[in-house]
Amino acid sequence: MDRLLSMRVFERVVDEGGFAAAARALDMSPPVVTRLVADLENHLGTRLLQRTTRRQSLTDAGRAYLSRVRGILQELDEAESIASAHTHELAGVLRVHAPPVLASYAVAPMLAGFRAQHPGIRIELDVESPRDPPIEDYDITLLGTNAGFDANVVARTVVQTETILVASPAYLERRGVPDMPGDLAGHDCLRLVMPGARARIISCWCPERPDEVVEVEVVPAVSANHTDTLMRAALDGAGITSVSIDLVAPYLARGELVRVLDRWITGKLAMYAAMPSRKFIPQRTMAFLDHLVEHTRLQMAGAIAAMEASGAAPKPRKPRVRKPRG
Repeated sequence: MDRLLSMRVFERVVDEGGFAAAARALDMSPPVVTRLVADLENHLGTRLLQRTTRRQSLTDAGRAYLSRVRGILQELDEAESIASAHTHELAGVLRVHAPPVLASYAVAPMLAGFRAQHPGIRIELDVESPRDPPIEDYDITLLGTNAGFDANVVARTVVQTETILVASPAYLERRGVPDMPGDLAGHDCLRLVMPGARARIISCWCPERPDEVVEVEVVPAVSANHTDTLMRAALDGAGITSVSIDLVAPYLARGELVRVLDRWITGKLAMYAAMPSRKFIPQRTMAFLDHLVEHTRLQMAGAIAAMEASGAAPKPRKPRVRKPRG
């Protein structure tokens, strides 16, 4: 027996003055209404309504029960309204979890614009890099991973990017410019340490030929699990590092870093926004995700445009046209 439904039906029978009228109001058949009230009486072990061929009236037990039922149902409706408001209102607390690099370069730059549009939403941002992100504990968990990411989580793709090799002009002047991936073995390489990644192996390929991967074994001059640390070291001339285009584009545009092996990339990355469930996603969560996606993709487009304007990004090669002989 659905006790809550039976309670609502019992209340409506009393308010409508009969089973048939209650059935019409609830869009149920009269036999179903009659059965639900009878089930409720059997559960309580007492008669709630005195029935005659012409009318029904409350028993003493029914009157006492109805007074309590009305309060319970009213409080339940109010609780549902409050919960629904949290789902539909653009207000309240939004809990976001992100690793340091995404917090710095993806979340922080969009917060001012988002808060200007939605001042009623307060952001609680936890910044850390756990091996297993606690997706169930947050409204949104940002994940940075390979573009081929496939896990049993509810996730939305925010942006995809490529990773490239960069170094400072001072380092390249001092140590020379590598011409081919194999030359990296003789350079100071600054490597990001990630779970499951091989820090001593640099994989390179041309986007036009993704199946032709060149793997180079290196002895890292510096290994770290923090992207900003490696980029800072590269800016200071410590060596060559691999970093995503969107993060390094401003430094390339200003000439503080130079792209190395400009026809090659070292990986494809993606940022995902994971959520604990597909159902009942609060409107404030959707508003944040929409703003994050729009801001991040505009930022990416601007970064690539800045690189191209500065000559840091390679231009697509034009196909060679052979003139017919004779």
